[in-house]
Parts: sequence; structure tokens; C-alpha cells
Amino acid sequence: MMTGYERDEWAIGDIVQAEVRSGRYVGEVVELNGPRAVVKVLAVLKHPEQGDLHQPYNPDAVMFHERRALSYTEKTTVLKRDIQPYRADVPDYRQSLHSAVAADIEALERMNRWTAKSVELLKQLQQEYQ
Repeated sequence: MMTGYERDEWAIGDIVQAEVRSGRYVGEVVELNGPRAVVKVLAVLKHPEQGDLHQPYNPDAVMFHERRALSYTEKTTVLKRDIQPYRADVPDYRQSLHSAVAADIEALERMNRWTAKSVELLKQLQQEYQ
């Protein structure tokens, strides 16, 4: 059985999962151009990451980018190697967008709690090390 990364033959109308600039989307293949496919966005599986992708988790990066999710029915060009078949029901765009943003916020809030706990414990250790 082939995976999306091994599959070379996509067809117009295929429903796929596509990785685009740190986000992941469900879309429909609407055009094929050599090693690329044009995909029409139908839902958001993972919201794009914020900040400088070359300096992850650096809040002091010179350019801290805001990345918006691709819009409903927006067309984007994707390398065929970056798409996979999508076999589940296509979620509603707005609901999927809200779920993706909520998941990112939850993950970042959890990281904030981890960071705060780590700093607290390191400060205790710092006192003990003196």
C-alpha cells in the first residue's frame, strides 16, 4: 500500500491533507502541475505556528510573525510530496479553524505552566547550590 509521500499519481477532485507553511489543511486537488498540485482549502487540521520559524520559541526574535490560517476555498500550491490522502469526513471549516486555534492555545498554555514550574524548581536548586 502506498502512502501519500510515495504516491505520485494524484487526480483532480482528490481530497487530501496538505502541509502548508507550518499549518495542516484538508483540501481538494483542483489542478496538477508537474511536481506540484493546487489545493483548495476545505478545513484546518493544525493552525500555522506563530513567531520566527527559524528561531522557534524565541519571543525576542527580530520578526515575530503572525500567521493566519488559509481561508476557506483559498487555493494554494503544494508539492505533491507534501500531500497525503484524507479519508475521514471533511470537517466544517469554521469549526475546524476554531478547534485548531484552541488546540494551539492549550498547548502553549501547558508549555507556560511547564516553564513556570521549571523556573520555580531551578530557583530552588540555585539556592541550594550556593
